Amino acid sequence: MTAMAHESLTQEEVLLEGFLALDAPEGFRAELIEGEIVVTPPPDGDHEDCIGLIVNQVIRRAQTDTQFSGNKGLKLQSGGGCPKNHVIPDGTFAPAERRHFRGADSWMPCDGVAMVLEVTSTKPEADREAKRRCYARGGIPLYLLVDRETSSVTLFGDPENDDYRELCTRSFGKPLTLPAPFAFDLETADFL
Repeated sequence: MTAMAHESLTQEEVLLEGFLALDAPEGFRAELIEGEIVVTPPPDGDHEDCIGLIVNQVIRRAQTDTQFSGNKGLKLQSGGGCPKNHVIPDGTFAPAERRHFRGADSWMPCDGVAMVLEVTSTKPEADREAKRRCYARGGIPLYLLVDRETSSVTLFGDPENDDYRELCTRSFGKPLTLPAPFAFDLETADFL
């Protein structure tokens, strides 16, 4: 890109361009969250085990057939003049009949996503705050947060603007009701 062309870009466009050109080390995950580039190291085994426990329950027990994608890049609305957020949930769930992930680019819109999942790891505040706001702005109906630091699981629902209007938190070991299209009680005893 020439210096002249670069000068005509806004700061947000330069940030987005730099982010999209970023080549994260193998196993690392790079995201653009509320105007900040966040690079996360590979997760530990307990993190992945927790995701597996949830996916197995959703696939077996949900009232409708559900697709799952781990680490699927989502483009979400941003606030305050930042470029679009580019966030990678630990898990993304969508109705299977739509074959939501087939033909999708690396970074896809969040339309049709039923629920996203995050399990806290090295940057728990990003999962608790910034990513929650991103998912709400994107209109994702449900956000399931497994907080290993507090030994709790929270389901956020009813997104409006920058946040969710409803939340339900349960301590590990207590079931958490997932509404339709899932419509079952998520067992959390194995998260302990």
